[in-house]
Amino acid sequence: MLGSITPLGERGRGSSWWVTVSAYLVGSIAGGAIAGGLMATLGVALGAGGWSTGARLAAIAIALIVGMALDLGLGGLRLPTIRRQVDEEWRGSYRGWVWGLAFGFQLALGVATIVTTSMVYVTWLAAGLGGSVAGGVAIGTAFGLSRAVPVFAVVGVRTPGQLLGVDTTLRRLAGPARSATYAAAGALAGVAAAVAR
Repeated sequence: MLGSITPLGERGRGSSWWVTVSAYLVGSIAGGAIAGGLMATLGVALGAGGWSTGARLAAIAIALIVGMALDLGLGGLRLPTIRRQVDEEWRGSYRGWVWGLAFGFQLALGVATIVTTSMVYVTWLAAGLGGSVAGGVAIGTAFGLSRAVPVFAVVGVRTPGQLLGVDTTLRRLAGPARSATYAAAGALAGVAAAVAR
């Protein structure tokens, strides 16, 4: 995704990177807030608000552990996902703010495109178990914003060589980022399980 919204690419399409990125941020925040609010509404309707804090934390701890097992492919299991990506042709068909808004919205939903980590599902479970719509909206907003902020890593990309450098850096950091995600998920599962007692 970072290679899709760069100053180099937007200049080539006759668009302003800042306008596209602003729309992308708005779409990401809105998509996350809506998804979080919907999950919280569902959770409230199903009675999750009546669960004890310990029960909610235990459910999240279990989801984190199961999610990590799926991410790691333990027992031959795989993370459920779809094979859809955001339509790349939109970049050439629509103004930057239109496709930026649409890209951001879809990516912030987390499940409208390929899901690469179970933490997406755990996030929406947490929104559903939060006990309030406002809490779910807050979780979703934070998720959407965190999905969008990395776009600022390419703010200085003005040449093809710089774009290749970003791609190389992302490939190099993919393994450590995955390890950090698992470490954080494991720590969260441990804390949630300890507090749930």
